Amino acid sequence: MGLLIPPVPTDLKLFSREWCSWCIDAKDYLAQRGYQFTEIDVGLDRASYEEMKALSDQTYVPTLVAGDEVLANFDTDQLEKFLREHDIVP
Repeated sequence: MGLLIPPVPTDLKLFSREWCSWCIDAKDYLAQRGYQFTEIDVGLDRASYEEMKALSDQTYVPTLVAGDEVLANFDTDQLEKFLREHDIVP
């Protein structure tokens, strides 16, 4: 019998803006499903905006960083697919 190793939760960073409706949807989606994530408002923190640009090669929010994986400028359907494809669990 093989040893089953449970998935380890991935550190999630969500770069967002307060007024962004897709960002609000992403936060709600993650929270309702039990994901722990750090929200970073790039409108309030220029250094975080520059970090998001460097990580994602673009300037749109929401941008989700999960370990080495980046999902930028997405809706909840794309978020769900990204989490599933990368086995990212709450």
